[in-house]
Amino acid sequence: MAQFGFENDIHSILKLDMPITNAPMARWQRKASSSNTSALNGLSPGKSANVSLSSSKTPSKTPGKNKKQTPSKMGGDRFIPVRNSKQMDVASFLLTKENEPVDTNNATGTSENQKAWSMSLNGYNIEDAKILHLGGKPLNAPEGYQNNLKVLYSQGATPASTKKTRYISSTPERILDAPELRNDFYLNLFDWSSRNILAVALHNSVYLWDASQGDITLLMKLEREEDYICSLSWTKEGSYLAIGTSDGKVQLWDVENQKRLRSMASHTARVGSLSWNDYVLSSGSRSGHIHHHDVRVADHHIFTLHGHSQEVCGLKWSPDGRYLASGGNDNLVCVWPRVQEGSASNDGQSVRCWSEHQGAVKALAWCPWQPNILASGGGTSDRHIRIWNVNSGSCISSLDTQSQISSLMFAPNYKELVSAHGYAHNNVVIWKYPSLTRVAELAGHEDRVLSLTLSPDCSTIATVAGDETIRLWKCFEVDPVKKKAKDRMVKSTSSVIHQSIR
Repeated sequence: MAQFGFENDIHSILKLDMPITNAPMARWQRKASSSNTSALNGLSPGKSANVSLSSSKTPSKTPGKNKKQTPSKMGGDRFIPVRNSKQMDVASFLLTKENEPVDTNNATGTSENQKAWSMSLNGYNIEDAKILHLGGKPLNAPEGYQNNLKVLYSQGATPASTKKTRYISSTPERILDAPELRNDFYLNLFDWSSRNILAVALHNSVYLWDASQGDITLLMKLEREEDYICSLSWTKEGSYLAIGTSDGKVQLWDVENQKRLRSMASHTARVGSLSWNDYVLSSGSRSGHIHHHDVRVADHHIFTLHGHSQEVCGLKWSPDGRYLASGGNDNLVCVWPRVQEGSASNDGQSVRCWSEHQGAVKALAWCPWQPNILASGGGTSDRHIRIWNVNSGSCISSLDTQSQISSLMFAPNYKELVSAHGYAHNNVVIWKYPSLTRVAELAGHEDRVLSLTLSPDCSTIATVAGDETIRLWKCFEVDPVKKKAKDRMVKSTSSVIHQSIR
């Protein structure tokens, strides 16, 4: 019998659907009973309590999870990553308004008026405005309110601290017709004198244009129709003009009297380049020879420089007169020393000779404020501007302009470099020196620009192109304040000189 009783107990234990009578209470039952007990203890004596202690039902809410709801009106601030500037103005106004004292006597009477004004001016009641909005249309601060913090920390640069940028017009100041202009890259067909007269060679004639008065004068014309003018160059004083011709001669003209002083024959081919150094006139020929002429004496040919194997198309004396730079169709840039008087024993060797250019070198320019700096520009096969230090012989910088370079000129007013270009851009570019960053581009010529020159006051450049036009660009006009100070300094210096002479 004991055995059968033991088996019945085992079967009753294995039945999982039977209630467990002697098991411990569940956790939620313990919590429910403890909360009900506390509720019964907290009731007043006169009230009855109907508390269900049934363990078969799960409570509707988890005990201990009740929290206060966030109030509808925001009373605090929290971080918002993106804040609209207009919202910040409203927030600043509301925060500063909280610190202002409230007039209790007049608050009731004016509250309705303020609400009406706010609705009409702002479109909403400022009293109901939130300091920050998460989205929607941004609110505006009341009209007339100025955020002092915004003024303090968001103030722009004052006019005194902003650097003035000069205006460079992209259109020429004047355009002159140049009919029958010879479209030849290797020739130098015009020059601007110190007396403000522009000389232009049109086929076999030379015309003078007075930039001050606007008058045009025919200076000379070659006798033979098949001959043509190849080069022009003014003396430093602007009184005399040297003219190189296709028959290998160099003529010297007195412009004021319109009279030819002499004709110097020494070259065997056309003279495409000329440059003055006091009384010495240097001429470059298609033969590759450079001749020095002393215009004071009858036997004018005093020296010959042999360094180029092809036509000499660029020739420039340095401002201090120490060196002569030459460029040729053989892609060479040579620097020659000044020929001293009675130096027949001089071997005529160049000081420097650079062969880095891959095209004809016609464009040459000496730096006026750094006499030892020379700029050179290559033709279509090269297209590079190179800056040379004559003393050390090194190339300081090089720039690929992506276009044929026909002429170079330094502009001292703003310490810039100007380049004239042929194929493929046919334009004029102003570069900042020595960084060689582009300042401006002057476009307008319909054909390649053959040459450029600078006015006596260094404020205007003149360009001549294969489209048979001459264009004047006023790009380097000095600031009136600086100009007045400069004139005042020159005037004071001249007065001191006059006093010393007296």
